[in-house]
Amino acid sequence: MPKPWSRPSSRPAWRPKGHERRREPSDTAILYGWHTVAAALQNPARRFRKLLLTENALRRLTEEGITPPIAPEMVRPDAIDRELTPDAVHNGLLAEADPLPSPGIEDLPDSGIVLVLDQITDPHNVGAILRTAAAFAVTAVVTTARHSPEATGVLAKSASGALELVPIAIVQNLARGLAALKERGFLTIGLDSGATEDLAALELRSPLALVLGAEGKGLRQLTAQTCDRLARLDLPGAIKSLNVSNAAALSLYIAARAIS
Repeated sequence: MPKPWSRPSSRPAWRPKGHERRREPSDTAILYGWHTVAAALQNPARRFRKLLLTENALRRLTEEGITPPIAPEMVRPDAIDRELTPDAVHNGLLAEADPLPSPGIEDLPDSGIVLVLDQITDPHNVGAILRTAAAFAVTAVVTTARHSPEATGVLAKSASGALELVPIAIVQNLARGLAALKERGFLTIGLDSGATEDLAALELRSPLALVLGAEGKGLRQLTAQTCDRLARLDLPGAIKSLNVSNAAALSLYIAARAIS
């Protein structure tokens, strides 16, 4: 996201754009929409800088028993409209906050499942993956500092509150990150539609790391080589690959049942 000193005169620097190339990491997380902001307001780890609310949104927060940790600025809906892209559904809530801290590989629990994302750049997909990860009690999502979307704007909205529930561990080099997980005892399984082994047929155990690649490109060669095993989702239909967020959901369902 652009820094304040590079702010275009025609729009705020942090206005979400779904498919922008990654720029300098922002020091501000922009959160909008009911589930996104309500979850953040209930997260004691969040540090808010600014909160814009409509009267209806404040009334709903009050009814839900959610007390904002900072004094909100009351605005009309069109004031929030002007801060976001036309397709952004904000439900009368917009917040500026500090980004959540990123744990190191060494800080992750030595049990359960983590998801590792190999250059998945679409914030809608990453947000949907985070939402699924929260549903399956994934302990963390591991991604890279480059070639991945920031945890703000469209991604946060797509995650529908899951950004507050699933830690995101950011590593500089994914292969080294996977190696560090393996040193800690994680079984690392790369998802590859061309793999010979079926994920459901593997003997899975905790701690487990499921590694997902970008749509089209899949796992990078070094990422695939670093994984302990490669596995496919054995699909009965004519199409043998899924959208990456759907693949994450199915693989987590298989893995969660196997290690429970």
